[in-house]
Amino acid sequence: MIVDKIKKREIKNIRPTNPIDIQPDKWIKCDRCKEIFYKEDDIEKYGLCPNCGYHFRLSSTKRINLVIDEGTFKEFDLNIDTVNPLNMEEYKKKLEALRGKTGLDEAVKCGTGKINGEKVVICVMDANFLMGSMGTVVGEKITYSIEKAISLKLPLIIFSVSGGARMQEGIMSLMQMAKTSAAIAKLDTAGILYISVLTDPTYGGVTASFASLGDIVLAEPRSYDRICWT
Repeated sequence: MIVDKIKKREIKNIRPTNPIDIQPDKWIKCDRCKEIFYKEDDIEKYGLCPNCGYHFRLSSTKRINLVIDEGTFKEFDLNIDTVNPLNMEEYKKKLEALRGKTGLDEAVKCGTGKINGEKVVICVMDANFLMGSMGTVVGEKITYSIEKAISLKLPLIIFSVSGGARMQEGIMSLMQMAKTSAAIAKLDTAGILYISVLTDPTYGGVTASFASLGDIVLAEPRSYDRICWT
């Protein structure tokens, strides 16, 4: 039969003669204008969209490298660990995983450094660690930094990026709002300058406490629509 003479066509693995090697980690898409750009040095360093000026999220390390004079940042070594008052096993495992992934011990880096030669106390929150949520350790680090600014008589700068209070720590996380606000009141009484910088996003308990209490409160351009004031 003629059907028996029909051979099945062999499927060949056809590959382009000039394959294009596109590395995903070399490109970035702007959340605002949706344009896709190659990660050039300036985009990587400053975190700005060259098309619309949108500010990408920066890690605490990149933010410090951008703001603080090279080689002058000295992080406070408090040697404190995150509590687990609700005994949530998943919370403990998530913290351990995030520490291994990000290289951070918590959602904020605090220390001293220089800006154009002028010494300051600086705190930079990091969205890569539980969206910068404020638990007991974050609250303690912020409070300690405020007290150091008072004792050293240095201006204080805090870069906030946070989803709010860390609910995995229950009422303990909410208490950090009162603690940090009371410390800021002491800073104000001492006549020390406090500059608060709000970045994408700044929500909940952080906005309702130290983030809104600066002598000068700044917000990154084009991120104001993601800042929650309620």
